[in-house]
Amino acid sequence: MRFLLTYEQREFARTLDSLLGAAGTPATVRAWAAGEHRPGRDLWARLAETGVFALAVPEEYAGLGPLPLELALAFVELGRHAVPGPLAETAAAADFLHRLGDAEAASSWLPRIASGTALVSLCPDGAPFALDADAADTVLAVRGDAVCRTEAHGPVQSTLDPARRLARPLGGTVLARGPAVTAAAEHATDLARLLTAAQALGLGRALLAGTVEHVRRRTQFGRAIGSFQAVKHRLADTLIGLEFAEPLVHAAALALAAGAPSAGAEVAAAKVAAGEAGYAAARTALQLHGALGYTDELDLSLWIRKARPLRDAWGTPADCRARVLAGWPPQTTPSPAPPAPARQHPPLDAAGSGPADTVGDDGVTSR
Repeated sequence: MRFLLTYEQREFARTLDSLLGAAGTPATVRAWAAGEHRPGRDLWARLAETGVFALAVPEEYAGLGPLPLELALAFVELGRHAVPGPLAETAAAADFLHRLGDAEAASSWLPRIASGTALVSLCPDGAPFALDADAADTVLAVRGDAVCRTEAHGPVQSTLDPARRLARPLGGTVLARGPAVTAAAEHATDLARLLTAAQALGLGRALLAGTVEHVRRRTQFGRAIGSFQAVKHRLADTLIGLEFAEPLVHAAALALAAGAPSAGAEVAAAKVAAGEAGYAAARTALQLHGALGYTDELDLSLWIRKARPLRDAWGTPADCRARVLAGWPPQTTPSPAPPAPARQHPPLDAAGSGPADTVGDDGVTSR
């Protein structure tokens, strides 16, 4: 199948790139890491005006979606510019609320998510912490076959990425319980994995572009270090990883939109490829920037520190590989095997003591 983005999809991505490029996201990220959420909320509102969050919300709740492919394209740009906040978690929460079947909860929260006035952090089953619970308007915590809504949380925990602030959700009100919660949480997890993969892809693209620019300027022995063969090979390997991951992300988005049986496995494969490619781009950037890459003052560190958390969020590479093995190819009922043909005994010669001479297809007589 030949797949190309439409003109409208490409222009949407360019619009977001232009908006975020002029928004000064490094300062927003630093403020978010310090617990100052106002600049991030302002940027969130500007993104909502472009329709980013409405892509995760059905039309009956003032949204434009659900449109997984367009969401993935948007999240590539969000990752490229290191936008902070519970981005994938809010989109996944919108998907979860829509599929939960609770009309009251959906009508209360989905229009607000679409308009950008509500940040909702979805905490999957088995995860002890919710992302940015201190900034979110509410947290949806899935626990087994039940989901609780709460605004209370424990102390904020520091992480490798200062802008990813984790806190344990406390207490809350049970919204629903039963198989509907499990089914909605499974699909929401797939969407969150897809969008996290898209963020990792955009992050890797940004790191590679910044590193290429650096090695063109940085000189050693009177030459730009980008002219050294070892540097070229490292950059080429990084680019290949990102190029291979991109079609997997697009294909997974299409599978999720179509409700294909293989969607979960395709999303997991895309998450592995994009997460590993983004992390490899961070390692390349760190090595080729030298000691500069270790400094907090350099904006590059904001991107480097996001790479590993994005790789591991919503399923580590090992988890996602296991999901691929469990669900690819899609399980189908195997057709019964045809009966084995009866064993043919060779004809006996006239004496009845051995096989007769036979002539093969090539005309050779054999015995």
